[in-house]
Amino acid sequence: MSVRRSARLGSIPTLNPSIPVLQTTAPTKTARVQHSAVAKPRKTPKKTPKPQTKPTSSYWSPEPAPTTNNTETTRPHTPPLDRPVDPHRTNATLLTPHGTAVTAYPAHAEDASPSKTGLPRPLATTGTLLEKATAHLIATDPRLAPVIAQHPCPLFSPAGLTEEIDPFNSLASSIIGQQVSGAAANSIRNKFIALFDLVGGGNVGDGAGSRHATFPMPEQVVKVDIPTLRTAGLSQRKAEYILGLAEKFVNGELGARMLARASDEELFERLIAVRGLGKWSVEMFACFALKRIDVFSTGDLGVQRGCATFVGRDVSKIKGKGGGKFKYMSEKDMLELAAKFAPYRSLFMWYMWRIENVNVAVLGG
Repeated sequence: MSVRRSARLGSIPTLNPSIPVLQTTAPTKTARVQHSAVAKPRKTPKKTPKPQTKPTSSYWSPEPAPTTNNTETTRPHTPPLDRPVDPHRTNATLLTPHGTAVTAYPAHAEDASPSKTGLPRPLATTGTLLEKATAHLIATDPRLAPVIAQHPCPLFSPAGLTEEIDPFNSLASSIIGQQVSGAAANSIRNKFIALFDLVGGGNVGDGAGSRHATFPMPEQVVKVDIPTLRTAGLSQRKAEYILGLAEKFVNGELGARMLARASDEELFERLIAVRGLGKWSVEMFACFALKRIDVFSTGDLGVQRGCATFVGRDVSKIKGKGGGKFKYMSEKDMLELAAKFAPYRSLFMWYMWRIENVNVAVLGG
């Protein structure tokens, strides 16, 4: 696999493009992060005040939507404030094309026993995951403490873990964004969405109603031929890749439930088998979209530089010497360094990007 620069992944547009840019000041929010908030009462005349007694619904509603034992709910859906999660499962809420929300574990810890779920017992909740992970990183290497204190990670925060992800949207958009600029990727993606005219009621390609269109479902994509897909600006190969991806969602090889519950090994095996998705793209999808917290990308140039800097190497001197794919640090050395931070290597990787001031906003979409 060729070295991928930590420069752009126009691949996960379901993530808010406001994912923070690495900088020396406090980071901004990421991935549709929403703060806990209770709606303010509406202003009424002083003579007849009517204070609002119930907060409006939001991701941070104090009244999470009821869930079923099979961890699937019908939208509208509010992710629970503090649901069980595990480092080796998907920690995001995944959306199916038909309006349901899927999580790896049930909403309540008492329902998350291995005998009921068939999964390992969860090691944390959305409210405690980041706290446990940062404590482990600092205990493993205290040098990370000041970096962590200066740059809180919004990606795995309780708020960040409320993000709802449409996996087909994310993966198809990853393919659309490959080897083109961010502006070009957005343009092609918008044209691709407009092809399906989901609201206007017209035929594919007539453009009617596209102003309000949403990302097409896999079932819709498989009904469109390659020449029509190419009218959105896709190359022949990318059109084939997206059509093949849609077919895998339609035939059940991929799906929200599988992506939520699969082990890390199963996840990577299934996704790397998809034409158009390389190892690096899958790693970024697993980290930024699925919120898996034990992902580590040795092929990412920014991660290599960060690791080299972290162990005290002068990367400015290494840069001019070449060295092939792993010119800043060997893959073996990177894996040995990261191993002690398991099962929270995604967070360690995030801080390696921080150390080298990599723009993680573009990694997330």
